[in-house]
Amino acid sequence: MRGRKRKESRYFLGFLVSSLTGVAVFVLLPFGDVVRRSFLTVMSGEYVGLNNYRAVLHNQAFRLAVKNTICFSVTAIVLVTGLGLAAALLLSRLQRIRLIKSLYLFPLAIPAAAVVIVWHMFFYRRDFGSLTAAYLWKYSGYTIVLWLAGIAAISRQLTEAARVDGADRLQVFLFVELPCLRGSLYTIIILSFLNSLKIYREVYLAAGAYPGEDIYMLQHLFHNWYVSLEFDKMAAATVLTAGALLGALLFFPALWRK
Repeated sequence: MRGRKRKESRYFLGFLVSSLTGVAVFVLLPFGDVVRRSFLTVMSGEYVGLNNYRAVLHNQAFRLAVKNTICFSVTAIVLVTGLGLAAALLLSRLQRIRLIKSLYLFPLAIPAAAVVIVWHMFFYRRDFGSLTAAYLWKYSGYTIVLWLAGIAAISRQLTEAARVDGADRLQVFLFVELPCLRGSLYTIIILSFLNSLKIYREVYLAAGAYPGEDIYMLQHLFHNWYVSLEFDKMAAATVLTAGALLGALLFFPALWRK
């Protein structure tokens, strides 16, 4: 048994080392080079300290892009989570729900270019409201499926016991079902946040590199800086964005546990 465990440990370490090597070579080292470039000028490579960060933080386009990205992410997460839960509660009462589950994921299978065509068909203006509607159309079905999986995992004995004790339907939902859905809610919030950052493809195909001020996202700013070869500013903005995302990902689980 000891020889078998040592052999399994070697296999485990082999897979772990290969995975960590790939992450180090293709993620950590390139990001380290980005951090280095954020302290240098783009042409001469001269060390300028925090000048690039000051230029980025005082850049009006950067502030606008950060504000729009945060506003859209918060709005998208709240709407897709709430509407998805409401729809899942209604659909969970249907007997043959399995027959139509696949239809919820149909918008995810449609390419971004086709989504833009639908966007052009239903919305004349390319603004924040139409962008939010396009996001809900694409990702609401996926959220409904996740909610339905969480609802199906709730023990019926708990809900029946609550009803026997005199709880009405609202009380059963608030004090029995909703606490059981905390794991599903956590997953949905994280996935909705990541999906909200992917909406850039639709915005770029619909409105180009310079859309309206209300849908000018961080990806637009990075794209425009890349085209104009302002790599020093782009590197500094990337480090700031990565730090903010890392802080949010570390802070949210701690807040969630409390």
